[in-house]
Amino acid sequence: MKITSIIFTVFATLFTACSSSDRNTHLKMGDQVFITSDSIKLAVKIAGKGPVCIYLHGGPGQDFLSFEKMGGSELEKCLTMVYLDQRGSGHSQNAKNYSLNRVIQDIEELRLKLGVEKIYLLSHSFGGVLAINYALKYPGNLSGIMMANTTAHFMNPGQIREQIEYGYRLLHTDTTINETDFKKLMNGAAVVRKKLSAAHLGYKYIAHNVNTIIKMDSIENSYSRTSDFGMTLFMPLIDSTKVQQYPEYFKDYALLTNKIKTPALIITGKEDHAVGPDYYKKYKFVNQKVVQLAGSHMLYYENNEAFTAAVCGFVKQ
Repeated sequence: MKITSIIFTVFATLFTACSSSDRNTHLKMGDQVFITSDSIKLAVKIAGKGPVCIYLHGGPGQDFLSFEKMGGSELEKCLTMVYLDQRGSGHSQNAKNYSLNRVIQDIEELRLKLGVEKIYLLSHSFGGVLAINYALKYPGNLSGIMMANTTAHFMNPGQIREQIEYGYRLLHTDTTINETDFKKLMNGAAVVRKKLSAAHLGYKYIAHNVNTIIKMDSIENSYSRTSDFGMTLFMPLIDSTKVQQYPEYFKDYALLTNKIKTPALIITGKEDHAVGPDYYKKYKFVNQKVVQLAGSHMLYYENNEAFTAAVCGFVKQ
């Protein structure tokens, strides 16, 4: 009887732990404010059921709201989604420190605040830089990372060349760009974007339909938001008189993905001309799965059913 009682207690404890972890009943749902160790207020929203997943938006300096409202909430069926506005983004407070180490620390402090041992990270676009660096620093705290239309080399010359060439194809002028000077590439990109804007085709880099952009803008313009994080990184690229304070964001982190053993899901759009339809080939995670979907940079909206199935399937495995 004593042995039976011990076995029953062990199994009951294990069941309770798994059930609690799966349901995350201890988590407070809804909109809330998380305060970092350096006293920055970050906007967070928690919703859903299942393993905890922190969403890392793009930009830099965008927000989580448009992702959530344009299909991201479908993931709440299989995940407890923790939507996070990074410092200096969306509803979150501006900061004096936007270093990569500090932003990664924000994610880790949030995990500790949530009281969960392991998390998933779901990153979009620029958020891939953050996901990779978190995985390198805290591999033991991850169940998996999901790279949705992400880049691991922010504003890289190859990406800019591809964007210029694609822009001219949209304008029915095939051209090959061999330029390697970054400033000249930025000027070339500005020229073609201006021409695309005049032809009402600028949206093509990230969406198939202009209504997708209109919807996203209407959501993001529905409240007073900040993009200070993004402006801090972008302004020195535009204004040569300004010094880039955070050059670490512009390194090629795809080169380090072969050091990451955490299971990785790479979701790529066959017509994604923001990061490039073939960019996914640069990832070399030890344990990775690639899912190619029809659509562009906003697969979570344009191809939501397949996007949701890919993410939830990965989590269930």
